[in-house]
Amino acid sequence: MKHLLKMLDLTTEEIIDLLNLADQLKYELKHGIEHYHLRGKTLGMIFEKSSTRTRVSFETGMYQLGGHALFLSSKDLQIGRGEAVQDTARVLSRYLDGIMIRTFEQSEVEALVEYGSIPIINGLTDFSHPCQILADLMTIREYKGTLEGLKMCFIGDGNNMMNSLIVGCLKTGMQVAVACPEGYRPPQVILDFAAEYGDKFFMTDKLMEAAVDADVVITDVWTSMGQEEERAAREAAFAGYQINAELMAKAHSDALVLHCLPAHRGEEITADVFEAHAAEIFDEAENRLHAQKAVLVRTMKG
Repeated sequence: MKHLLKMLDLTTEEIIDLLNLADQLKYELKHGIEHYHLRGKTLGMIFEKSSTRTRVSFETGMYQLGGHALFLSSKDLQIGRGEAVQDTARVLSRYLDGIMIRTFEQSEVEALVEYGSIPIINGLTDFSHPCQILADLMTIREYKGTLEGLKMCFIGDGNNMMNSLIVGCLKTGMQVAVACPEGYRPPQVILDFAAEYGDKFFMTDKLMEAAVDADVVITDVWTSMGQEEERAAREAAFAGYQINAELMAKAHSDALVLHCLPAHRGEEITADVFEAHAAEIFDEAENRLHAQKAVLVRTMKG
């Protein structure tokens, strides 16, 4: 695997390989077993969107793998002041062994691949969030022992999280049900992909229908970074699209609840449901570290 750009690019076999390696790296960390797969390697981390979990997990992960991570904000790069992305890609390819970028446009990630010569990892774009979905799948498998045949329900926006969950869950043998308002559905490329799986995919604007017999229920904030100007309209559109006790009663009694964080209690999830499922939510957050280390090894080890 040369790059990680979006879940659509990964085969089922590659996803399972990453999850298996993530499990191994987590075990080795917990048992004090050194795993310096990237000794002497340097990862450049470009942040055009701010982050807590992405920065800390990638920086810590590179350290644990024996490498070094270099934080680069838009203020630190000429790319933030008009330098062409193709020139930035060529220059950084002379200095670094890999790039992780957290940005807005998927096209910017793709341009780094086109003009650079080192591995590129998508830390988040408006279209895709592959690192988070790998952590989600890892967490589900830890708790449930398998992915095949489980039902995942996502409640909320047809955003990067829904896009990537649809793809990742379907590719690993899960059933997928999503509930979102009419004007906030995933892009056509995702719906076309999901259509290939027939009745394993279900989309509705009725969240209670989506939650029936779910093994895992997932949500995200109603308003992400870059959408603050739309906050009032989005809050009106998503009113009622909430994980609460009534909705959880439709799912299996042992259903997991996941949230990529940060969570807005009282909006997309109630405080009582969040706290009842805090164990798996924060295991999910921790698993960003292990899943991303697997991605780093597979893309940068060479």
